[in-house]
Amino acid sequence: MLRFFSIEQGVIKELAPLPDTPVEVSIKNAHWIDTINPTPQEQNALAKTLNITFPDSVDVEEIETSSRCFIDNEGLHVHALFMSPNEGRFNTVTVACLLQNNCLLTIRDEELADFRLLRLRARKGQVACDTAKQLLITLFDQKVENHADMLEDMHHQLEKLSAYVLEEDNSDLEEAVGRIARLEDANGKVRLCLMDTRRNISFLIRRIGAQNDERESLREIVLDIETLMSHCTFLFDKVNFLMDSTQGFINIEQNQIIKTFSIASVVFLPPTVVASVYGMNFNIMPELQWEWGYPFAIGIMLLSGFAPYLFFKQKGWL
Repeated sequence: MLRFFSIEQGVIKELAPLPDTPVEVSIKNAHWIDTINPTPQEQNALAKTLNITFPDSVDVEEIETSSRCFIDNEGLHVHALFMSPNEGRFNTVTVACLLQNNCLLTIRDEELADFRLLRLRARKGQVACDTAKQLLITLFDQKVENHADMLEDMHHQLEKLSAYVLEEDNSDLEEAVGRIARLEDANGKVRLCLMDTRRNISFLIRRIGAQNDERESLREIVLDIETLMSHCTFLFDKVNFLMDSTQGFINIEQNQIIKTFSIASVVFLPPTVVASVYGMNFNIMPELQWEWGYPFAIGIMLLSGFAPYLFFKQKGWL
């Protein structure tokens, strides 16, 4: 799928597809071409019109620094990580950005919230820019803002989870451990994306040849990233504390169970000894012929069982 946008009077606007219009014409008229899992025909049209080699998935996902940010005869290439929610978890998706003259080409395999929001703002005329270069900067700026919102949401979730684990009596600790693990994973993915964005912004500052206001915007983004990185560290500490507390409560519950079984074994040990004594088959055992021998043995077993129980109760071990 291809979406086309143009810059008109300082704002970015989406170009509505015209019937019977060759895709090559739309490519030439666009300042931003957003591709989502394009078909082979669309890839060929882009490669021919923009005179580029369309990258495959392996090239886009390449993690070496030299492969993710570079300049060649096709233009300026930046491969950036973006967050993608998937069944309650977050995954990282690499988006290839190509800045060529006054045209920005973004290549990705799936829909992402950052691009969906940018398209929504573009339809409302809320994305101000004069060049494709400024649009690329705006994309990274919005990406960092979305990461800030994610971290704020994770902070609220951790606060609720902390109250659930530390204050509620009947909390499901095993379920809480799973929630903590998901939050830790999400925080790690956000931190990874922020580190990748900082590296991309540093590359743009060195190579983009930006004007003073554009360089200032890039530096402000770097400062925001540094602040968010510190918040990520704080969330990691909070997650570790909450995980340690949850595991401590689980250990306390397990110790209580083991303690109960230990006390039960001690309580039943003396009656077992009495029963073992009177279960022996010797010829001379005076109590065997005694009329009150049976109730006497039962009484001794009950007394020997209740005595340890009352002792533990008095000591506060039960």
